[in-house]
This record gives sequence, structure tokens and C-alpha cells, in this order.
Amino acid sequence: MNCRVVVEAAVPVYDVETADEAVRIAISKTGEMLNPDLNYVEINMGERSCPHCGEELEPAFIAADESLVALELEITVFNVEREEHAARIARKEIGQRLENIPLEVLEIEVIDDEDDDADADEDEESESSSDDEPEESADDGGDGPTDSSGAPDDEAGDDEVLPEFEELIDES
Repeated sequence: MNCRVVVEAAVPVYDVETADEAVRIAISKTGEMLNPDLNYVEINMGERSCPHCGEELEPAFIAADESLVALELEITVFNVEREEHAARIARKEIGQRLENIPLEVLEIEVIDDEDDDADADEDEESESSSDDEPEESADDGGDGPTDSSGAPDDEAGDDEVLPEFEELIDES
């Protein structure tokens, strides 16, 4: 089973004046910490709301030119047993690179494996059909024609050899 996990991170940013500036710096700082190892993690602004009135708030809280920015980090975890397993893997992978930054799992979504299942079915069908039927050697420009002993016929194969490799063939 594959899962998409969204983790919220509280990223501290220093010497900022506006919420937009804090968010830009937090995204940049987080990207530097995650790259190059986790360059597939998607970084987005977090969504915050007032717990009392439900009003939408800025993703950055600023006090005394310091800010705490809410970011959402999205990662896809493959071949997990359960959703809890996916959450643990996501927190571990991201947490190892974001030292001293608190993380909380916001969302776990199971990804449909329809495309993977269709590919697996096609692979199984092609394997079963190739096992049932004997393989025929078709002359499609591969090794060239063979003589009666089964060895490649060098004269007929010379037309198919790239020019720079002709010298190597002639030497042997």
C-alpha cells in the first residue's frame, strides 16, 4: 500500500518584519535542510485558523522580529503495511533532516494503486504468454544472420556494425 502523508512543521525564523517574508524564508530554510536527500518532499504554506471563531490566520506568527511559521510537508511513502506505518516513516525521514523542529501528522491518504495493478496484470499476462509459447528468433537487426553452425555470419553482420567498431572487430 502507498500513502501520501502531510506533516505540519513549526519552523522558527529570525529577524523578519512581515508574515510574507517569514514564510518565504521558512520555505527556503526547510528546502535547504531537506535537499538533496528529500527533494521529492513538497513544501507548502500551512493553514491556521482561530480556534474560537474559525477565522483564517496567517501561516506565520510574528513577535519581536521572530516568527514561527506553519508549513505543510507532503511526502509519498511506498510499500507500507498500515497508515500508522506510513506516518512513522514520514515523521522519521523528515524529522532526521529538520532538527529541533516539531512535526505533527495532519493527514494520511491511501493512494490508489490502479495504475500499478494494471501494470502488474499486464506484466503477468506477458510472462504467462511468453512461458506458454516457444521463443522464436526474429532477424530484427540484432546479432545478424547465423550460419549452419549457429555462429554469427560475419560477412552479413558487417552491414549492421557501427563504423567506429569495425576496427575492433577486424583486430579480433
